Amino acid sequence: MDTNKIEALIKEMTLEEKASLCSGQDHWHSKTIERLGIPAIRMSDGPHGLRKQAQGGDHLGLNKSLPATCFPTATTLACSWDTELIKTIGNALGIECQAEHIDILLGPGANLKRSPLCGRNFEYFSEDPYLSSRLASKYIHGLKEQGVGASLKHFAANNQENFRFLADSIVDERTLRELYLNSFEFVVKEAQPATVMCAYNRLNGTYCSENSYLLTDVLRTDWGFEGFVISDWGAVNKRSMGLEAGLELEMPPGNFEGDKSIIKAVKEGKLNEEVLDLAVKRFLTVVFDLNEAHKENMRVDIEKQHEIAMKALCESIVLLKNEDDILPLDKSNAIAVIGGFAKQPRFQGGGSSYVMPYQLDSPLDEIQKIVGDFGKVTYSQGYNLDSTEGRYSDHPFSSASDELNETLIDQAVATAEKADIAVIFAGLPESYETEGYDRLHLDIPLGHKELIKAVSQVQKNTIVVLNNGAPVIMPWLNSVKGLIEAYLGGQSTGSAIANILFGLSNPCGKLAETFPLRIEDTPCSIDFLTEETEVKYNENLFIGYRYYDAKKIETLFPFGFGLSYTNYAYSNLHLDKDRLNENDLLTVSVDISNIGDRAGKEIVQLYIQQASPKQTRPIKELKAFTKISLEANACKTVTFSLDKRAFAYYDVTAKDWLIESGEYIIHIAKSSQDIILSSSVYIEGSKKTSPLLHRNSSFAELVSNEKAYKLFEPYIEGIKEKFMIDFESERGKSFLKGQPIRTLISYSTVPISEDKLLALIEEVNR
Repeated sequence: MDTNKIEALIKEMTLEEKASLCSGQDHWHSKTIERLGIPAIRMSDGPHGLRKQAQGGDHLGLNKSLPATCFPTATTLACSWDTELIKTIGNALGIECQAEHIDILLGPGANLKRSPLCGRNFEYFSEDPYLSSRLASKYIHGLKEQGVGASLKHFAANNQENFRFLADSIVDERTLRELYLNSFEFVVKEAQPATVMCAYNRLNGTYCSENSYLLTDVLRTDWGFEGFVISDWGAVNKRSMGLEAGLELEMPPGNFEGDKSIIKAVKEGKLNEEVLDLAVKRFLTVVFDLNEAHKENMRVDIEKQHEIAMKALCESIVLLKNEDDILPLDKSNAIAVIGGFAKQPRFQGGGSSYVMPYQLDSPLDEIQKIVGDFGKVTYSQGYNLDSTEGRYSDHPFSSASDELNETLIDQAVATAEKADIAVIFAGLPESYETEGYDRLHLDIPLGHKELIKAVSQVQKNTIVVLNNGAPVIMPWLNSVKGLIEAYLGGQSTGSAIANILFGLSNPCGKLAETFPLRIEDTPCSIDFLTEETEVKYNENLFIGYRYYDAKKIETLFPFGFGLSYTNYAYSNLHLDKDRLNENDLLTVSVDISNIGDRAGKEIVQLYIQQASPKQTRPIKELKAFTKISLEANACKTVTFSLDKRAFAYYDVTAKDWLIESGEYIIHIAKSSQDIILSSSVYIEGSKKTSPLLHRNSSFAELVSNEKAYKLFEPYIEGIKEKFMIDFESERGKSFLKGQPIRTLISYSTVPISEDKLLALIEEVNR
């Protein structure tokens, strides 16, 4: 429906009708206004599957849902680094939404992984905003192709579950722009989701649901968002304030108290009715667009959906260790499959994203299918399972896996001793990571850990397959020969893992987050698990690999790492320019060769490093990537195009992205710690507007401002004479940064009064 018709509708509405559209009808539906032909839209939880509840709606996944395809979770899919694969998943989800008459799927989650302890990390893509935003954008495009809206969440700086309704994320503006907002910016600009979901937490003192800087200044004015803003379920603090800040729809409605507060605020003159009209206009624009996109008689091909889920997981599983080429397995071997997750797989996270799968492959069954009559497969449980493990509605809050079961371990050891190879399935039970609370440590349960230790002592050929939604520490790593990170793989967990184990698929995933050696090494370890609701982001720009690079801290596995059953060589790095202006494009090309004996896929990563930055910057940052398929002995040329944003930092004074003039190094890498080729380019950077001076501006600001320097030059020379200082020396540079210009009055050998100082400052600023 065009804008004029919507505006005409709004003119026909009563104040009460307009206010009613600013909250839902129930847990999942918006309201209708039948007399005006305004339809309702239905929403459903995601993001890795459709959680449509037949009755008894809730936002925690407590009540059972209708069956749907459970795709790999975001943390898993991110390891594919495959944007087209993510789009395919979005498309498949869109088909199921249309079949179940769902207009908006609540996802994807684009929050960054500030700490590996966040209980909801399995719903998020990465620790890096470039990777996260490119994947989230394609997910939304996939949904849109099927006429389904996305709800990009949780906006913004929602990086923990503890105190999630009360936490106040204290983040400086540059860090916000370069990291936490950057993970959303490209998605909004490039994919234009139907809705953006504001988070529970406060941001710099103001709840996200009523944060005008976030919802209007950034989202609308800076990024040009065209959809409507929806609250996370129960995230609204003061409804009329939220509406004024840019929050269009409150979910769920509760007792419609929000509607009443809007009506009251308008009647009392505290809220301009034009603000309400604009919110209704934004909301109805999306409602009618989605209503027109309905597809009747859509049918879901369950087998095809399962196949998509399985292939997606094969693309995402990460091979982390393969000593003595123990993998892929030979199916003629006697294989001991050990661990309860092999029979009752951990395949998704807990909470509002909980999906009732159409089917669920168990690794044990799929391994047995592949081996058939060629070899022998035996099984032993090895550890206690949570009482509800493998079920799809109940959510345990204590873990039976923490209780050591010596009998099960002894049985597993006996099974492993009789086999040629032991494959242990271990990881994190649902009680360790779910919506609503954060993990307390990085270890796997005691039962899992002791099982690995005991089995590896008697079986030298031990492989571990991990099912977990976030990094774990691995004190047992040196005692096993093989390690597969399968994350939370959805309903096809069993078949995909079996395919990787036996080489039916060549592993090609790479980590989208860093695995630390210990929790103390993580960027925010000191202040993450505290009882304080004021959460200070003291690590600033340095999360994930940015932090480990800067601190030179060894990691267990670096960001971007992953092995294959083949090998790749990189050569012929070429930059099309060696010097450019800030608005020029730089084209980078490199040749990638498969030098192994089987086909595979390689993820090529491009990082940029500023050679001599004046601003504080990470050592290097991911700015491009691609995934290519190569037959054995084949070679392909990969090309990247880099624009201004690839080199820029956010300047809080200019309120813009700027580039410092200087040398920039282009790194082509297999991971953040495995740089293969490098070359440099000189960029003529941004002409930065000089900030206004005041009495306490630094000497550095003074001398860098050409006009100011000329006016103040006699007094500056007097300072040089007084202190016998060379401003080009290290001592001189330090002096310039730390000395306020008001000290000219006290120290310059050329006298200057307070009045003269202020007059010169005024002239500079004028």
